[in-house]
Amino acid sequence: VIKTRKLLVELLLSNHPDDCLYCIGNGNCELQNLAVDLNVRERRFAGNKLKGFLDQSSPGIVHDPSKCILCGRCVRICDEVMAVSTFEFVNRGNRSTIATSMNKGINASNCIHCGQCILYCPTAALYEKSNLDVVFELINNKQMKVVVQYSPSVAVAIADELGIKTTKDNSGLLNAALRKIGFYKVFDTSFSTDLLIYEQTAELLDRIKFNTNLPLISSCCPAWIKYMEQAHADLTDYVSTCKSPQQMLGTLIKTYFAEQENIPAEKIVTVSVMPCPAKKFEAQREQMTKKGITYIDLVLTTRELIKLIKLYGIDIQQLDEEYTDAPFSTRSSAAKLTAVSGGLAEGLMRTLYHQQTKKELPDLKISKLRNGKEYKELRFQVGDLDLGIAVVSGLRNAIQLLDEIRNGRNDLHYVEIMACPGGCVNGGGQPFSDDEKGLKNKIKNVYDIDEKDHLRVAHKNMDVLNLYEKFLDEPLGVKANKLIHTSYSDRDVLL
Repeated sequence: VIKTRKLLVELLLSNHPDDCLYCIGNGNCELQNLAVDLNVRERRFAGNKLKGFLDQSSPGIVHDPSKCILCGRCVRICDEVMAVSTFEFVNRGNRSTIATSMNKGINASNCIHCGQCILYCPTAALYEKSNLDVVFELINNKQMKVVVQYSPSVAVAIADELGIKTTKDNSGLLNAALRKIGFYKVFDTSFSTDLLIYEQTAELLDRIKFNTNLPLISSCCPAWIKYMEQAHADLTDYVSTCKSPQQMLGTLIKTYFAEQENIPAEKIVTVSVMPCPAKKFEAQREQMTKKGITYIDLVLTTRELIKLIKLYGIDIQQLDEEYTDAPFSTRSSAAKLTAVSGGLAEGLMRTLYHQQTKKELPDLKISKLRNGKEYKELRFQVGDLDLGIAVVSGLRNAIQLLDEIRNGRNDLHYVEIMACPGGCVNGGGQPFSDDEKGLKNKIKNVYDIDEKDHLRVAHKNMDVLNLYEKFLDEPLGVKANKLIHTSYSDRDVLL
């Protein structure tokens, strides 16, 4: 058996590029690990290697067929879990390869850029398009002010990779590391997540009041939004018009923050650190640019951030914790909950209960939203309102629910959809891990942060309230609609 396994690995290597030293998968390649385990130390087979077109058409994902070993994992995860079916086997025999529909570039396919294929690819046949070199150059450009924000899931996900405790909120250490790298200002996207919760609560109550376009479907997952536009465009009116937290904060940085600091918007570079390549796609959407100003200029995945920290030789364990910068320095733990599936719905219910009853929810922990299942429903009583809530992660789990809504189901009021199973802590840009226990620990860590925090509801975030008073006026107001809401359009793709 060992001899047979060794022979198979040697055959795979005979058709594989010899660029391990320069490969992005170096040190995290299952084929490389198998060669080490089976003591493959010489090349016994030689021949013409199959070459493929390096596809860099996508803003978030690069496909290199020359490194593909035809394991089919990307095909399966995309079909069986995400229900998108971007990749498929084409040709036969030793000419077999994996490609998109009609062998076109990823940008012309129905890919939603979630990055789950990257997590499951054993080599580097699929990987995120890196922006590290551009960020490095901009940080050293004294003419530009490079501002960074990071997703609530990032501070949790970096812990194991950088050797810091997973049992606490590591945002303070991350703030210090980002400043040490040279970013002009450091913001936590949790602030704009609180803003999203506040704004989306008003949107939901408005729809309930007029009994129109219910249920309200969440909009903060860009992979889900692209999937909706290309496969369920008839449900567009049900989707919240709120921008994602990344884009909300990017917009505020280029408008409100620019005014406060008296810096021209074109002199500010906004960098965001996010859990998935879909955020790279979202940043370049037409709706996210106005008068030539792009609200988010560059997006890094969590994996890219870890590389950046290591590139600068920063020992994050030796740093003292620091706060994020004003005027977006406060956040609630409700915003941190959005790192996991069900967290956005839980944060929103806390604020909705207060807005409707003028009282705080007696028990802020909503256990039915924390059961770990990829599909969950509950009834939520708010005064005279009996609300139906549904939470879905993994797009295949959303199809039946979307069909029910399409066919007239009317007992639901709010639906949270996350493309990645488990939520953003399992995003396609997070550190590689096949340890299910590790994922559960990250989810538990998010809940522990919420339990210990002193500010657990978005509607008590004074920075958010001050933002409305000084700049946005009111939820769903003219200025809020102009800046932090967006629109969607039917998207034609090759299926």
